[in-house]
Amino acid sequence: MPLDFTAIDFETANGSAASACSVGMAKVRDGRVVDTAYWLIRPPLGHDEFLEWNVRIHGIMAVDVADAPLWSEQLSDLLEFTSGDHLVAHNAGFDTGVIAAACAASFQPVPAFDYLCSLQVARKTYHLDSYRLPVAAMAAGFEDFEHHNALADALACAAIIVHAAGRHGASTIAELSELSGSTIKTLSPKLSSAGTRG
Repeated sequence: MPLDFTAIDFETANGSAASACSVGMAKVRDGRVVDTAYWLIRPPLGHDEFLEWNVRIHGIMAVDVADAPLWSEQLSDLLEFTSGDHLVAHNAGFDTGVIAAACAASFQPVPAFDYLCSLQVARKTYHLDSYRLPVAAMAAGFEDFEHHNALADALACAAIIVHAAGRHGASTIAELSELSGSTIKTLSPKLSSAGTRG
């Protein structure tokens, strides 16, 4: 089986995991990025305040998402793009927590995903002073990207996984999980608790 997965990254409007305001995704087939997607999201009512701290990080303001579809209107597009793939994210507990919390706040069923954390993989692969996304991506040869742009971060995450797979001699996500000692976890309706950004 080839190295197939979808890397995903969310930015949020505030401290609520349900406040997703953008998503970026990079679809990888046989170790190569073959498709990308990015869109803005209007957070659900009650989770839609844009805090100055968050705006300073990602540059997205309330006016930018005023005409964007709600999470509930875009979930089907997200599911279509990921199409049953393993998801990969850097600090994946945060991003899968966003999916769970945004679904709960939007009265949508939480989809089931298997996912692998590129932060965990990076810690098992590289010897770095920091494993933050820009540092780990640099170790994988992916440099000078717009950190906190959701698509750029998803591409950086994908680069880490592809590079780490090469380091470990893994040809699939399952092999990378086993060889690196990183756990494939599952997001499911019964196990959906919101994560926090680390």
